[in-house]
Amino acid sequence: MTRRLLTWNRRTRRALPWRRTRDPWAILVAELMLQQTQASRVVPRYEAFLAAFPTPAACAAAGVAEVVRAWEGLGYNRRAVNLHRAARVCVEQHAGAVPHGLAELLALPGVGPYTARAVLAFAFEEDHGVVDTNAARLLSRAIVGEPLSAARAQQVADEQVPPGQAWEWNQAVLDFGATVCTKRRPRCNACPIAASCAWASTGFAGPDPVIGTAGATTGQSRFDGSDRQGRGRLVRALRNGPVERARIPDAAGWPDDPERAGRIADGLVVDGLAEYADGQLALPA
Repeated sequence: MTRRLLTWNRRTRRALPWRRTRDPWAILVAELMLQQTQASRVVPRYEAFLAAFPTPAACAAAGVAEVVRAWEGLGYNRRAVNLHRAARVCVEQHAGAVPHGLAELLALPGVGPYTARAVLAFAFEEDHGVVDTNAARLLSRAIVGEPLSAARAQQVADEQVPPGQAWEWNQAVLDFGATVCTKRRPRCNACPIAASCAWASTGFAGPDPVIGTAGATTGQSRFDGSDRQGRGRLVRALRNGPVERARIPDAAGWPDDPERAGRIADGLVVDGLAEYADGQLALPA
């Protein structure tokens, strides 16, 4: 399976900009942006963000508002605040560098098991398996043939990494899950590893091993009418300047529900995305 998957990847590899770097900061930026955002939307913002903040020190020296403005178009703006906080930790505790250690990476704001291991595998080329929803499908279907807990999925992913080939292997796994072993209508008839797929060996007996696999079957809640939509509208307004308290319901898109709008605004303050001053809501300095 390993040889077939790597051969497939070399033939079909996607030319995404973060694939051309081993810079830990650039990879950390990319991975945080890619959390819950499609790659096609990330590409232009990634390149512009790194042009503005090429190092952790440059990001840490900027104000939160500047970083949030550079995040425009990506959604889930809390990630911008976390990245700014992570940059400050890098400066204050790691001499301005992204740390080279799993525990230290996990201690950075906004960095979870997937992002930490992605930095280790793609920047430092350490033999860690990178498990996102795409990888989890491959692991549960092709490798094990049964649903996996989060801990078991990580264990299996680490076991599958060919020594010294973490960068190429994980890129192959992520791309394979995204384009072949998809959530709906997987391309099993055109699968290059079908001969060694655990699920295929059962004749694709139901249920699909992905069902019940940690992190592989969850979906986002409805966006239209959600609090997320109101948060996004309000942050978009704040990028253009402070918003008077009385205008918060209009800016959030709920002019007839000031209580809900106020709750959303308070949530932005708690998350470090905004602050109240002089009767206005504004991005942090």
